[in-house]
Amino acid sequence: MTTSPIRGRPRHAKAQIRMRLTHAVLGAAVGAGWLVLPVTTVAAQAPVPGSPAGPTASAAAPQQDETSAADLVLPLAVGGAAVVLAGYGYLRRTRRARSRTTPGIVSAAPPTPAPAESERQARAALVLADDCVRTSREELGFVRERFGEEEAEPFTHALRAAETELSAAFAIWRRYEEGVPGEPDARRQALVGVIGRCAEAGRRLDAEAAALDRSRGLEEGVGGALEVAEGRFRELTARTATAGNTLTTLRERYPPTAAAPVIGYVEQAKDRLLFATTHLNRSRQADDRGDRERAAAHLRAAEGAIAQSGILVDAVERLASRLGGAARLVPPALTDAEARLALARKGEGTPGAGAPEVRLAHADAVLAGVRAESTAGPYDPLDALRRITRALARLGAGRSGVLNTAALLVARGSVAGAQAYVTVHRGAVGPQARARLAQAVRSLAAQDAEEADTQSGQARELAERDVRGHGDPYAGGDGEAAGLVGAILGGILLAEDPDGGPPASFGGPRTRGRRRFPRTA
Repeated sequence: MTTSPIRGRPRHAKAQIRMRLTHAVLGAAVGAGWLVLPVTTVAAQAPVPGSPAGPTASAAAPQQDETSAADLVLPLAVGGAAVVLAGYGYLRRTRRARSRTTPGIVSAAPPTPAPAESERQARAALVLADDCVRTSREELGFVRERFGEEEAEPFTHALRAAETELSAAFAIWRRYEEGVPGEPDARRQALVGVIGRCAEAGRRLDAEAAALDRSRGLEEGVGGALEVAEGRFRELTARTATAGNTLTTLRERYPPTAAAPVIGYVEQAKDRLLFATTHLNRSRQADDRGDRERAAAHLRAAEGAIAQSGILVDAVERLASRLGGAARLVPPALTDAEARLALARKGEGTPGAGAPEVRLAHADAVLAGVRAESTAGPYDPLDALRRITRALARLGAGRSGVLNTAALLVARGSVAGAQAYVTVHRGAVGPQARARLAQAVRSLAAQDAEEADTQSGQARELAERDVRGHGDPYAGGDGEAAGLVGAILGGILLAEDPDGGPPASFGGPRTRGRRRFPRTA
């Protein structure tokens, strides 16, 4: 499709072109007039009376020839000048159009962004899509609790579709980070694929946002939804107190490294609940006044805080459960690993036959160290299982049912811990941590326990680095101020305004911030 050269010019440029064309036409017309003028004058002139023959007549003839020639020279000169000026103007315009830097002719294809800009767009798209998925998952939990699985099925389907698109986007991005593909054109297409997948994930959620709002019926009143949120709030208040006692027990029973993944979680859970208390009260007050819009916005803020408080409390309880299970699993895992090590050393019937002596010595040292720790006093059983299973994996001796169970226990705990941390700190976590976490989830689904454990550990480290760079909202803050900053850090509020912005809701980029707090008059 050819674009008109004039269509893309600014108005003043079009006016100049029309003016120049007008001048050229007028010049040509004037020249033509001068050419025609002598002819019309001769044709319209009355016949000249006859002259007497003789010298007088012969003198008049040359004078008439000179006048006719002069009459023709001037119009010819004017016409030629007009043609020259028109041609000069055309050449000048053509040269200027070729050399100009301002838009003249609009290209049908947009300019290709630089690789650095495409990478920046891909990173931003991944973070935004991941935030939308996590927020949608949190609100959908309240919908299921009130209306049941059947009523929530369309929204669950949309969420799963968005998760699939996002997982594919993260997989493309991870390969891109690793240098695959290597060709410049293919790498540009990979970034286009990342951005496109993220956009499709957001579109899936955006498409169901209005239907979810109709299903919840918050515009008609928040009464039923508020009761669900308050019920969960009361449950979490009791569980948070219990989680504090559980964390104290973990610190007494295990070394500091064992409880390190959940240090500070009880305080953060209390902070989220304090924030939720404020917004639950404001939601009920607004609903009593008939201010449905404000009531719905405050309810969503409270629901987000309650959901994240639950994630934090769950993390403490889950770690305590896994530490207990790991402690029970260490003795049989040690016994089985030592038996496999003995077979590998003899070279009898195992894939590790003929294994290098250095690996055998390393595995023997690891197992001896774990056994000594387990009998000497407090130790970290999850870390012990990790060391046992990795030593045997590097030996290539295979895994029995016990060792495989141990490896999956460690990997599930590591992935769940990283998921919880990213979710409740997503306002500060960047794309690298999220991409490795997505890889860990895929590896766990494929039963690759060691890879899942490794990737989730890297994800946690990167996420913690991002949060440290963002700043600790709980240092020196208290009351509502700390709650507000914590809510922004957790992505509960979208940080679009000085007061924290709107609460995040189910939906993609177009709809997730739709429930805004109305401005007071």
